[in-house]
Amino acid sequence: MLFNSYEFIFVFMPVTVIIYFILNRLQLIFASKLWLALSSLFFYCWWDIRYLPLLLGSIAFNYIMGRTIGHMQTGGAGRRKLVLTIAITVNVLLLGYYKYADFFITNANALLSQDFKLLHIVLPLGISFFTFTQIAYLVDAYRGNAKEYNIVSYVLFVTFYPHLIAGPILHHKEMMPQFDRLRNKRLDFSNVAKGLFLFSIGLFKKVVIADSLAPVATNGFDTLTHLNFVQAWTTSLSYTLQLYYDFSGYSDMAIGVALLFNIKLPVNFNSPYKSVSIQDFWRRWHMTLSRFLRDYIYIPLGGSRKGTARTHINSMLTMLIGGFWHGAGWTFVFWGFLHGFAQFIHRIWQKTGIRMPKWLAWFITFQFINFAWVFFRATSWEDAIKVLKGMVGLNGIGIPTIDKTNLAWLIVFMLIALLCRNSMQMLERFKPGLRSAVFAAALFVFAVVYFNKISEFLYFSF
Repeated sequence: MLFNSYEFIFVFMPVTVIIYFILNRLQLIFASKLWLALSSLFFYCWWDIRYLPLLLGSIAFNYIMGRTIGHMQTGGAGRRKLVLTIAITVNVLLLGYYKYADFFITNANALLSQDFKLLHIVLPLGISFFTFTQIAYLVDAYRGNAKEYNIVSYVLFVTFYPHLIAGPILHHKEMMPQFDRLRNKRLDFSNVAKGLFLFSIGLFKKVVIADSLAPVATNGFDTLTHLNFVQAWTTSLSYTLQLYYDFSGYSDMAIGVALLFNIKLPVNFNSPYKSVSIQDFWRRWHMTLSRFLRDYIYIPLGGSRKGTARTHINSMLTMLIGGFWHGAGWTFVFWGFLHGFAQFIHRIWQKTGIRMPKWLAWFITFQFINFAWVFFRATSWEDAIKVLKGMVGLNGIGIPTIDKTNLAWLIVFMLIALLCRNSMQMLERFKPGLRSAVFAAALFVFAVVYFNKISEFLYFSF
C-alpha cells in the first residue's frame, strides 16, 4: 500500500489511528499494540501476501536469536559472538538470495562462459530495511543495549507501518520505550496537527515535485539514445532532484504518520544538497543508513583507530557495502566506490589545512553528487556513459531544443532545495493555526489532484 494512495489516506490511516486510541482509551493497552502490529502486517500484505511468510519467518528467527543472545549475557563471550555471527550470516544470506542471486548468476555466466538459468526473483518489499533494522537489533542485544521478551512488541518494532517500506532504519532502544510510554497512549492533538502538516509537505514533495521530474529523467536515461549538453544536464539534475524529493517526501510522510501515534521516528534528511563536503553530505543524506554503516560496519572494522591507511580502507569498504546494499549491479558498487574515493580525497584535503570559499566547496560537492547519481540511476554502463558524454558536450550543445517549461521547473525545484527551510525546520517553527492549516490543506489538495497514476517510492527497488 502506497502512502500516496486513496485507500491509505482516506481509509487505512484514519481507521488504524482511531481504533488504536479507542483501545487505549478503554485501557486495552496490549490489544492496542496488537492492533497496530496486525495492521502493519496487513499494510505489508496489501502489496503481495505471498511474502508475508518471509517477513514473519525473519521476525521469528531474529526474535529467537535476540532472546538467545540476551539470555547468554553471563555466558562466555565466544559463544555469544558465535550466535551473533550465525544470526547475522542468516540475515545476510536471506537478503543475498532475494536481492543478489540473479546478479551472482549473471556474473558467473559471464566469468565461466556458462548459461545458468536466472531465478527471476521478485524483490520482497522493504527487505533491505527490515533486515538492517533486525541486524542492528541483534548487535544491540549482543552489546546489552536491547532486550525484547514480548513477541508482539518485537513484531511491532519491526513492522510499524510508517517505517516498514520507507525506513528509517530504527534502533530498538529508541522505539520501544515510546510504545510503552503511558502518555503516548492518549490522543495528542498537537502531534496530530504536526503529523498532518508534515504528511502534507511530504505528499506534495513526492507526488507533485518528484513525480513531475520522473518523466524527464526516465526519458533521458531509458529512452533517448543520444543526449546533447542541455538534455544530459536536464536529465541528470532531474534525477538528482527526483530522488531527493521522492525519498525525503516519503520520509516526511512516514514521520508524519508516526506522529499521529505519538511516535517520533528519527530524522532521515537534513537538506543534503546544501552540503559543503562529502562528509557533510553523508551527515545529511539518509541519515539512519549513514548511522547504520558507521556503527555496524565502519567502527567494527576499526574505524579511524588503527592508523591512516586502515582508516581509508575501512571507509572505502563501508561505502562499497553501502553501494551494494542499494542494488544488485556493478553501477551501484561503482557509485559506492566513488563516494569512498571522495571520502579519501576529503581527508587528504583536510590535512592540508587549506580552506576554500564556502560557495566553491558547495559547488564541487554538489557537482560530484550529481555526477555520482548518474551511475546510481543508470541501468547499464552504456546508459551512464551516454549521459556523461552529453554532460561534457561531446554530442553538441542543443540550445535550440531546450524545453523551457521543464527547465523553468527544474530551476524552481533546485532553488527550493537549496534556499528554503527543509520540512524538519518548518516543523520546529510550526504553530497550529489558520495559516498553517491553510498551507497544509493547499499542499494536500494540490497533491491529491495529482493522483492520476500509480507512482511507487523509488527506494522500493533498493
